[in-house]
Amino acid sequence: MWSGPRNISTALLRSWGNRPDTLVNDEPLYGAFLSETGYDHPVAAEIIDHYETDWSKVVAGLTGEIPGGKSIYYQKHMAHHLLPGMGREWVLELDNCFLLREPREMLTSLIKILPEPGVADTGLPQQLEIFRMVEAQLEKTPPVLDSRDVLEAPEKLLGLLCEELGVEFSSSMLSWPPGRRDTDGIWAPHWYGEVEKSTSFRPYKAKDEEVPGKFRDVLRECMEIYQVLYEYRLGK
Repeated sequence: MWSGPRNISTALLRSWGNRPDTLVNDEPLYGAFLSETGYDHPVAAEIIDHYETDWSKVVAGLTGEIPGGKSIYYQKHMAHHLLPGMGREWVLELDNCFLLREPREMLTSLIKILPEPGVADTGLPQQLEIFRMVEAQLEKTPPVLDSRDVLEAPEKLLGLLCEELGVEFSSSMLSWPPGRRDTDGIWAPHWYGEVEKSTSFRPYKAKDEEVPGKFRDVLRECMEIYQVLYEYRLGK
């Protein structure tokens, strides 16, 4: 699942992680991303020290045999973690899915954590790149979810996603116990406060915040990419 920041990606991780047949992996390329970029993220040094920073070694684990005897390996990826110098061929070995959020709502949330985000920090250009590569190389349209659709009708949208992936939908995906998981990244205390309190997908609530004027060009570029991918969303 290729997502951008400030989305419902961790709630989806909870959803899939509640299936007994599924192993989940939380942002496996984060260590390599931080090691390469040197970005000052919360607990960056600890992440680099704790996780594999060689992207090719990470990829070997992501595309090999599924650990633990599970039949599904759900990987939550931040699309912007896929840096230009990282290979792309391995992506074609996965069933790629895409999670979107309306850019105005995403940006008003993102700037509270990343004060000067560029378009690349939203993950949208990378999502479009991966989407087009999969579509061209595999000659099929990968599934796209919009977070609002999921929040408004989780059973319907997760059912459609499972159908696209050729797996049976499980009602266990609709709720989960509160709290932290062993599978959460060590950055969880800084980012997952709300999702740790959750037990299901929370109803969608519209935001009335406006994106500051200095991010007008960023918003415009994000909207252009979002609208391309939005046309492919499940359940439209």
